Amino acid sequence: MKGNPTTDLKNPVSDLNINMNTPPQNQNKDTAILKQAPDSGIPNAKNSAAPERQNQTGEPTILIIEDDKDIRDVVDTLLTHKGYKILQAEDGISALKIINEDIDLIILDVMMPGMSGIEVCREIRKNYNMPILFLTAKSSDEDKTEGFSAGGDDYLTKPFSETELTARVIALMRRYQVYRGKEKDSSGETYLIAEGLKISEQFNAVWKNGLQIDLTDIEYRMLRMFMKHRNRIFSIKTIYETIWDEPYFYSSNNTVMVHIRKLRKKIEDDPQNPTYIRTEWGRGYLFAK
Repeated sequence: MKGNPTTDLKNPVSDLNINMNTPPQNQNKDTAILKQAPDSGIPNAKNSAAPERQNQTGEPTILIIEDDKDIRDVVDTLLTHKGYKILQAEDGISALKIINEDIDLIILDVMMPGMSGIEVCREIRKNYNMPILFLTAKSSDEDKTEGFSAGGDDYLTKPFSETELTARVIALMRRYQVYRGKEKDSSGETYLIAEGLKISEQFNAVWKNGLQIDLTDIEYRMLRMFMKHRNRIFSIKTIYETIWDEPYFYSSNNTVMVHIRKLRKKIEDDPQNPTYIRTEWGRGYLFAK
């Protein structure tokens, strides 16, 4: 925990550092789980039920897939206080049974018994495009590459703070709600077209030679940006800050390259020799059609 929960804070949970690596029963009681500050009105996530949800039409819904109940309850409580409707699943099998189009975001633990988070992500991507935020104790580039290749949209390494979690959730949710097709009126739909490739400017719909291609939200936004600015070279920094809407760090290079590779596999005839999205070595990428 970054601070003492008993200090006088306007928001007693705003700077919590949630340590997910050590089992709660072995952690210091102040860092194992969200505690109630004196007179704060914020409930203890372990000992109190989450506040009653409004269940209003259109309320953003988040599914937490995590085998550790204490972690699920902490994240549930934090995000419930931000106004989200929360669903929980303790493993991948049960999660796949309840996933539907009404879920706006999935928070997915990587290391789970039975079906791993990577396997669950691959199954989800066969039918759905809602953003997926991985939670993991692994932080190597190889681990992140595997997650992005499976269809993940972002990574949050354990331990993390409540501020980090909510910032990622808000950014992913905003992008998805703005660009997903079911929230758009297609009566005034316009398209970008380039040699067999057609993309809607209003929502995530892409066709290659007349056949529809399923893209994730990140892939769609990236392709739309390229096609709207043909022959313009975009640096990795510009791509990351534009598409992810977050500050660029050197580690972001790998994130962008993985998504470019995934996008090429879906739109290029020969991904090893791309003709749509070309690499300009030392400078970035451009749409060359």
